Amino acid sequence: MMLEFLKNFLGGKDCNNSSMIVELILGDGSKFNTSQIRQKKKCRVTIGSHSMVNGNVMFEREGASVQIGDNTFIGGSDLICSKKITVGNDVLIAWGCTVVDHNSHAMQFSLRKKDVSEWMAGRKDWTHVAQKEVVICDKSWIGFNSIILKGVVVGEGAIVGAGSVITKDVPPWTIVGGNPAQVIREITEGDK
Repeated sequence: MMLEFLKNFLGGKDCNNSSMIVELILGDGSKFNTSQIRQKKKCRVTIGSHSMVNGNVMFEREGASVQIGDNTFIGGSDLICSKKITVGNDVLIAWGCTVVDHNSHAMQFSLRKKDVSEWMAGRKDWTHVAQKEVVICDKSWIGFNSIILKGVVVGEGAIVGAGSVITKDVPPWTIVGGNPAQVIREITEGDK
């Protein structure tokens, strides 16, 4: 029932209709349960096979994409995308996490001063807003209430401790935690 609703809501399972708001490509055996999709034209959500996504996808700009691999779980978390967010295969993202690929606003006050009035008029000027893809590599585990910011690559097999703020790349096969997150230790061969 939910899948049929989403297919109708998002414009179909796998089609190239240019007037469609969001394209959803859902792999075999996957579930996508969301309470909110903030839509923009020509955006795409791609979910691989046997994945479970229970979160919100918020597109901030036209043409943005969220790509989620096979056998991946995303709990009640938010993916906020202006360009691209990529989540690999065999990834676990716990509840309450936020993944965002942009700064939301310009750093200079004079450039963000009118943001609220522009939003109220249905506009957003992205000219001075920093944006960069987020990549969460295969076999990673992101703990509860963590925040992953723009431009970050979480390396293969990395574990992000609960409540962490990730502001820079996380090396593969490490455990990180804190605000800002720091490497706690490497994951040994025996723990892989």
